[in-house]
This record gives sequence, C-alpha cells and structure tokens, in this order.
Amino acid sequence: MKKTNPAGLLLNIAAVERDTGLTKDTLRVWERRYGFPTPGRDEHGNRLYSPADVAKLRLVRRLLDQGRRPAALIRASTAELLAQLDEQAPRPAPAAGAVDEAAFLKLVRLHRHQELRATLQQTLLKQGLQRFVSETVSALNAAVGHAWMRGELDVPEEHLYSEQVQNLLRNAIGSQPDAGARPRVLLTTFPDEEHGLGILMVEAMLVPEGASCVSLGTRTPLADIGKAAVEGAFDVVALSFSGAYPLRQAVDGLELLRRQLPMSIELWAGGAGLEGKPPRLPGIRVVASLEGAVEALREWRTRSGPRSDQPA
Repeated sequence: MKKTNPAGLLLNIAAVERDTGLTKDTLRVWERRYGFPTPGRDEHGNRLYSPADVAKLRLVRRLLDQGRRPAALIRASTAELLAQLDEQAPRPAPAAGAVDEAAFLKLVRLHRHQELRATLQQTLLKQGLQRFVSETVSALNAAVGHAWMRGELDVPEEHLYSEQVQNLLRNAIGSQPDAGARPRVLLTTFPDEEHGLGILMVEAMLVPEGASCVSLGTRTPLADIGKAAVEGAFDVVALSFSGAYPLRQAVDGLELLRRQLPMSIELWAGGAGLEGKPPRLPGIRVVASLEGAVEALREWRTRSGPRSDQPA
C-alpha cells in the first residue's frame, strides 16, 4: 500500500525515531511481530507513518520508560494508553507562587508571546533563579510534554514555549555575578540531541553556586567535546538527554566519551532520557534531578579541597 503525503503530515522512519526515541530497528521489529505500527510506503518504498501511529508510539515509549512491557502496550488503544499514563503520573500539588498551568498552556496554544514572557518573568522575580528552574520550569516542562503527548499542543507551540523559557534563562544567567570559581563545567549535548533546555536549566542551577559554566550548545560531536574539555582545563563535562533520546545510544556515547576524557575530568549526565533507567556506568555520575546537580557540585568541592572554591 502506498500513501501520498500532500499535506506533509506523514513522517518517514528517521523522523519517527527522532520524535519518539524508538530506534528504526525497534519500529521494524514491532511491525513484523505485532502488526503495529502500520506504515504506508512512498513511491520509493520507504515507510511513512501517520500522525495517529506516531502519537501512539510516543505514549508507548513513555510507558516503556516506566517499566511496562511492549506487547501489552501495543495491543492497547491510544485512549487506554493515555489512561495508563495518567495513572502512572499523578500531578503533584502546585508550589506556592507557581504558574497556573492550565492558564499558561492556554497562552501557549494561542501563541500569546508577550503574556507568556511577562508571566514567566514575574514568576522568576518572585521565586529567584534556582527555585524558578527547579519548581516552575520543571513543572511547566512536564505539563507541556503531557499536553503534547495527548495531542493538545502541536510542535510549533512546544517550540514557542521552549524558546520563551530559554531566552529568559539565558538573560537571567547572564545577569548573575561571574564568580569564576571552580568547578569549571562544560555543558553540551550529543550530536543527535537537539533539545538544549536541559543543559540550560543545569547551568541556571550551578551558576548561582559560583561555578564557572561554559555551554557549547547542542549537538556537539564527541571528539569536539573531549578536545574542548581537555584544552579548556574543565573539571566537569555535563550532558543532558531528553526523553526522546534513545537510551542505548546515550549509554554507548557516554562510555565512549568517558574513555576519551582523563579521569581528572568528571562526567555528569542527566535528563528525562536517563531517568530511572540506566545501568551502572563506571566513571560517570548520573544526576537524577536538578537539585542533584547542585549536590554533585558541592561534593566535587568537598573532594577537591578548600582551594577549589577560589577562582581558577
């Protein structure tokens, strides 16, 4: 069966892999074994996936991350998967002074840029940078991700949210005094990881602690990460993985990068892509939360002695 794609709605297998974090091999195996997903074919015989199949695959991936088995998930309907996701992820009570998530998501859906920016700015001023990141931005990330998984937000709205938050955090980080203290932390993502909000949130937690942070942005080749870390005399390389990043690929890349770095440079990794799932990674610290990044920094200073807090 062939499908045309006049509206640009169908995705090829590479795009689905990037979108869901499920590898091409996994998608092909499930197609043969379970009869899902059910891609059409373009004129060259390449697979094309419908929005409905991609939406279900996102839900399956999220539930797989929570320890569920693929066979049972694939047999379930999208509505049943959504119900399971809601059961697995109860919403915490909002923190004092937190943004009204429902009202905020409405602003995102309506593309009301100025009101979005004003709401975020006011909350940042009330809470301070670290609390704003650990409480408000983390909660909004979850709300936006949940809305996207349910089809309540489209990719442009999700990008609008990310850009607003990233711009605000960059400005807030830039306004912090430059203590120039150690550790010197190099932040980036792997070549196939285009989501930069995670490393920006980590930077926003570490800079108020006096750490000297330098970001290479996203999608940096492993060889370049290693070279920059050594030549720049960094103490720590910190990497973030979004929930869409394939776990096996993250683990393989981390192990390779660890071998490239001298043991004097610590390697920290975190983000939704590693949450609760990675095996033991010798020589690599898996940071489970934003607060965990601050804890890792303080432990580094304890191990490195009292002079580590002085400017390099």
